[in-house]
Amino acid sequence: MSVLQQAADARIAAIELAAATRAEKDAALLLMAERLVERADDIVAANAVDVANARTGGSADAMIDRLTLTAERVAAMADGLRQLAALPDPVGDVVRGSTLANGLELRQVRVPFGVVGIIYEGRPNVTADAAGICLKSGNAALLRGSGSAMSSNAAIVSVLRKAVADAGLPADAVQLLDASSRDSVKELMRARGLVDVLIPRGGASLIKTVVEESTVPVIETGVGNCHVYVDEAADLEKALAVVLNSKTQRLSTCNTAESLLVHAALVDTFLPLVVEELVNAGVTVHGDPRVAQLSGVVPATDDDWGREYLSADISVAVVDSLDDALDHIRTYGTGHTEAIVSESVTATRRFAARVDAAAVMINASTRFTDGGEFGFGAEIGISTQKLHARGPMGLPELTSTKYVVTGNGHTR
Repeated sequence: MSVLQQAADARIAAIELAAATRAEKDAALLLMAERLVERADDIVAANAVDVANARTGGSADAMIDRLTLTAERVAAMADGLRQLAALPDPVGDVVRGSTLANGLELRQVRVPFGVVGIIYEGRPNVTADAAGICLKSGNAALLRGSGSAMSSNAAIVSVLRKAVADAGLPADAVQLLDASSRDSVKELMRARGLVDVLIPRGGASLIKTVVEESTVPVIETGVGNCHVYVDEAADLEKALAVVLNSKTQRLSTCNTAESLLVHAALVDTFLPLVVEELVNAGVTVHGDPRVAQLSGVVPATDDDWGREYLSADISVAVVDSLDDALDHIRTYGTGHTEAIVSESVTATRRFAARVDAAAVMINASTRFTDGGEFGFGAEIGISTQKLHARGPMGLPELTSTKYVVTGNGHTR
């Protein structure tokens, strides 16, 4: 089936879904979760085919980690759907309202986008997350995963579509596009009028391609060159914990720290300690000249400062002031998440006010930039743009608004 036909089918499903009650959508989400757990063995078996192909193809360990599903990860996908069912339905929420001087009642209410296309790489858990968050927010989802996860995604979507239909909602609210060639991506990007918005999730090249070539409106999700800046007024015990968690808690996510900036006042105290701990944790440290003097450090190249490694690597630089740290982040950051560790209220306030990022962490790990951690439930992505949505995109961010005006025979 062509992408345009699938988009047309999704548009029909979206009309019905937009009118569905919260009870109907929540019932579908809970049944989707139940069926995922019931069919976990089939899903993991399908995923094993993808993982084997990835290993044969020489994929990096971080990419294989993003691709791999286990029974526990399938259960986590199901839990994400249950969490969505427990969240308030954004559709119909009144954003603002008033009675005008002429007596007209004005309300701005949340409504679904309609048809949402998601183009994503590697991670098959995104399939369930995206389908669930779109359904809860009243949108039909067109899912275009990567070729590396074709078997996994097909198994997941088969389960989800059957559950949606059994719950009394249109199965075409969740559709998987062919990932065997790039043609489906091109068609999806050109389906303006059938698809209301596109959300790319993946590496820099994927996002750049979609943003530059799509005629469908795009919400840009972010590459994460996230920094941790350790200020001269930092509590060094806190700083060490934040740096290690930001870098090592999980290597393959966009909210993992890829760069560390250390104030020059800490060169003789904190810097040797944190470098030693990172190296002991298996992380390759790419350092500037002041850092490269330490044991186990690889001299950094110009390319290292802007890298999203998604691996056991981190760039480390010494800065002479908070403002130098801000300049470094301004030059190399991607607007995702930036963290400062400092006991100085003046420093943290200046950092938060001047750094340009979707999320700012003060004495906390960059790994907290996540829809689930923020209490939003499963997220559709983390937006690094400034229009419509920024940061973790939960249910309200998957809606637009309309104005409903009520009169009593009013004329102008």
